[in-house]
Amino acid sequence: MTLRPLLDGALTVAADRAGAPGGLRYTERQLYYELCRVLQPLHAGPRRIPYTLAPPVRYARFAAALAARREELPGLLPPAAPRPSGPRATAAEEPDLYDYGLPRLLVCQSREITAMLIANDLHLEAACPVLPADELPLDERLVGALERAGGAVVHVLHDASPSGLACFEQVRAAYGAAAGPTGVRVRSMGLVPRHAGTLHLTSGRGPHGHRGPLPAGLRPEERAWLGSGRTVELAAVSPARLLHTVIRRLRGGGTAGPRRTPLHRRVRTARGSGFLSWPVG
Repeated sequence: MTLRPLLDGALTVAADRAGAPGGLRYTERQLYYELCRVLQPLHAGPRRIPYTLAPPVRYARFAAALAARREELPGLLPPAAPRPSGPRATAAEEPDLYDYGLPRLLVCQSREITAMLIANDLHLEAACPVLPADELPLDERLVGALERAGGAVVHVLHDASPSGLACFEQVRAAYGAAAGPTGVRVRSMGLVPRHAGTLHLTSGRGPHGHRGPLPAGLRPEERAWLGSGRTVELAAVSPARLLHTVIRRLRGGGTAGPRRTPLHRRVRTARGSGFLSWPVG
């Protein structure tokens, strides 16, 4: 008996869940992790017992099943465009963008997650520019707008992984208080192992563990988890929960946040459990 019909049926359910509520846009990797939850619903276990899950299906098998059905899934985003090699179009198309103070900025480790947040209009409804980390360094005019705001916060959205830790440290070293008298604070909005365990997310394993310094807020078991090479991607969080938590954190990120927007009202039923509140920096 072939597993393809089972996988096709599960993919339909996963796509419906990834786009809920109200037709959210989602990435291919977010759809993969939603499929993992459909095939292996152990994520619904008690939150008081922390654990992560091994993927029940290989990504290559998922990709093969998706290839024939991509056009049937209107919520699925195309692959993220590569980093532009020339000047950013924003500066030319919106010359007054940098003329005012900018109280908050969101930098995402993943280019795909950046595209997903923008596709769901989070940058408009939260009044917060969203940039991928691979486009650093920031435009000097953007840094100036952050400085003019007074007490501006740069939030870094990253995976629970060595590369996620490195992304946060890179931004903090470049733009945080230690970088000079900018008045800009850098805050982690990333996953940590304990939150991945509480949410029972699907985890992977990298080629080697984290060997550099770790934030002081991590527990011993989290340090061991990272040291073993285990990782959890932000894409493993359901799209609605991710959007809800990012909006909530931007509202309470140290500056006057946005009001409850239409997007926030749509996704607030996916109650965030504080999994992005890593107290570092």
